Amino acid sequence: MRVIASVEELKSLVGKEVAVTDWTTITQERINLFAQATGDHQWIHVDPDRARKESPYGTTIAHGFLTLSLLPMIMESAVSMSMAKMGVNYGLNKVRFPAPVPVGSRIRGRLTLKEVEDIEGGAQMTWGVTLEREGSDKPVCVAESISRRYW
Repeated sequence: MRVIASVEELKSLVGKEVAVTDWTTITQERINLFAQATGDHQWIHVDPDRARKESPYGTTIAHGFLTLSLLPMIMESAVSMSMAKMGVNYGLNKVRFPAPVPVGSRIRGRLTLKEVEDIEGGAQMTWGVTLEREGSDKPVCVAESISRRYW
């Protein structure tokens, strides 16, 4: 966990990799719960038998949007801003899913602070987030995430 104690420290990190998270295992239970929550029950995600027989991956894979939905957890586990009273997700500029996340995979996040803009009462940050899968040379998600923190 990277603890950032001041706005000055935050701004000094622009252009740098700020944190790398611990690994998180993607289970079939997590995939099934995401399918239930979103209504996306495509067999490649939720039918292990069919995926084993028909999928080019030989197993189920996580939804791309499940992978993306882990960004808040990844951000929270990686960076703490002790001077912030509140934070909000402001949106995304870019998102890509270059590689699948087979069930049982372990993924982690790499966070690079791309930009900090002053806003009324706080700062808006643009983060480059790369989610990587253990043992793979291709990332599973590359995103530009925008968040705001208020002091």
